[in-house]
Amino acid sequence: MNNPDQSKTAALSQRLPDTLLLIGAIALLVLVMGFLVAPGQFETMEVVRSDGGTTTTVDPQSFHYSKGAPRPTLFTTESDGRGLFNAVYEGLVTGSRTGGAVGIIALILLTGGAFGIVMATGSIDRSLRRVISNDSADARFLLAGLFFLFSLGGAVFGMGEEVIPFVLMLLPVMTRLGYDRVSVVLVTLAATQVGFATSWMNPFSVAIAQGIADLPLLSGMQLRIPMWAVFTLFGMGWTVYYAGRTRVVPDESAATAELERESLSIGDWLVLAALAATVAWIIWGVVAAGYYLPEIATQFVVLGIVCAVIGRVFGLNGMSGNKAAEAFKDGAQALVPAALIIGAARGIVYLMGGDDPETPSLLNTLLFFGSESLGGLPGWFASWLMLAGQSVFNFFVTSGSGQAALTMPIMAPLSDLIGVTRQVAVLAFQLGDGLTNIVVPTSAVLMGALGAARLNWLVWVRATAPFFAGLALLASLFVIAASLAGFS
Repeated sequence: MNNPDQSKTAALSQRLPDTLLLIGAIALLVLVMGFLVAPGQFETMEVVRSDGGTTTTVDPQSFHYSKGAPRPTLFTTESDGRGLFNAVYEGLVTGSRTGGAVGIIALILLTGGAFGIVMATGSIDRSLRRVISNDSADARFLLAGLFFLFSLGGAVFGMGEEVIPFVLMLLPVMTRLGYDRVSVVLVTLAATQVGFATSWMNPFSVAIAQGIADLPLLSGMQLRIPMWAVFTLFGMGWTVYYAGRTRVVPDESAATAELERESLSIGDWLVLAALAATVAWIIWGVVAAGYYLPEIATQFVVLGIVCAVIGRVFGLNGMSGNKAAEAFKDGAQALVPAALIIGAARGIVYLMGGDDPETPSLLNTLLFFGSESLGGLPGWFASWLMLAGQSVFNFFVTSGSGQAALTMPIMAPLSDLIGVTRQVAVLAFQLGDGLTNIVVPTSAVLMGALGAARLNWLVWVRATAPFFAGLALLASLFVIAASLAGFS
């Protein structure tokens, strides 16, 4: 049963506006600004990169206002007009099969469906129980191992809402081992968000941001993989320290006797192998074969089919053809809100006049104002301000994909204008978005995990304040260092 403080926190969270309502409010603001701020445009130029290739960037000295450009209205049937009520549809159909909202939404739905089948086999649950039941005499290895696994899940496939059942499952086990509720949420929810924020391949965060910023998918792995390792090691170390300091040592024999040992069948091992092979296949395909959204989505479809066949042949969780189909639909359905958010967020860009720097738009004018305010600042400081701004914005839009769709069309060209690489802009986004999900009460995943653990939000924040401060310091150091090094 929740205590009064927790109930008050939950009530506050419920009173805060949904992401779609916030996007709607922003759309109304854009409509008003369309009559108050003149649209503008830039010229572009070709820049030769260090590797000899060329990149098209915005010429920061070429901005000018455009007279006679169309302003947004409530509704339009004209191809060159922009209507408030047209925004959601126009946002959903933005781009093509290889990019934009259409391609990203297809990737999200198919990935969600594939992982719906993977989870339906029960192999992930049983493997985790096996890790728990094989606890050694030194329980610190258990904590570190769990943190590593959940961080890897956040980094590889954007594990988020899926963590809540694991909180419920781990709570009785870890409490029998003498650990408090904060420790349970640390090795699950906090670990996934650390992985989510520092990922090199998360399809719901960094991949979307890189696509919008016109960067090759999985580019910058040489920094992001070591960054994930540093953040994960820090999280493992702090969790072990905190859990050890607060642990009440139980009767080890009694605690061990209560653990239900799970054995993994050949089918379970094959599902885990298929998951690992898919991750390796994606990395190879992107790096060596130029795979992009269509190919990556297809790889996840193959993963889902293979796991369905394995589950059917080996009888995993009573898997059948119909159950696999239902799991796929349920997994995709769970991500429909993310798809709608992406479409609605892209609709904001549509209302602004699009993200083409050579076409008159309100977005170009805002970029010019932003560059003027940040242009005189050192690049490293401007990069840090991007990180701080993304962190604050995540309080209102906790969806990683939604925040990417809303902010990256502005941050990417803005980075060009102020002399910061687009990779640094993506880095500032993913760290600011992911890490703050550990503490913001507007995060549905966080509040769900705390509710499952029956843990007061204020207690959680107070207990993890040093941990979050350390993460924020690491994020600042990485962004500043990346900016100074010209990370691209």
